[in-house]
Amino acid sequence: MAKVFIYPTNSLILSDLVERFGHTPLAMMEKIHEKISTVGVDSPPMNITPEDPKRGLKYAAVEVPAGVRGRMSLIGPMIENAEAAIIVLESIAAFGCMGCARTNELTKFLIRQRDIPILELIYPRTEEEGHDFVYRIAEFLKSLPEGEVEA
Repeated sequence: MAKVFIYPTNSLILSDLVERFGHTPLAMMEKIHEKISTVGVDSPPMNITPEDPKRGLKYAAVEVPAGVRGRMSLIGPMIENAEAAIIVLESIAAFGCMGCARTNELTKFLIRQRDIPILELIYPRTEEEGHDFVYRIAEFLKSLPEGEVEA
């Protein structure tokens, strides 16, 4: 089973497809759940630890807006752990809105720098494109090594 980074990182559709083919989606929803479920983290909006800003500096310089560093403190480790990636370009907000153009560009740049299988697709606009979209994702996921299932 491969760890598949999905972009947009909060796309429930991509996350579900990855899971259906027996792989682990690296998605923002799980990271946020871990973050807000951790003992010692205050309730939102102050749900950060003193280490989070430092972690974000690994991926974005201090001059970069704090929101980018904050997002990258969550997204960066997912990129590092990825064994494959699916990137959907030009998607509508309902498919998975990332909310920050600078974070989007940095995320795509960092994932493309990795030496892993990457599938890049344009978001479908017609039913026919939708069928092809799902087919190409399915074929990509089937081509990934299965490996051992993690507990």
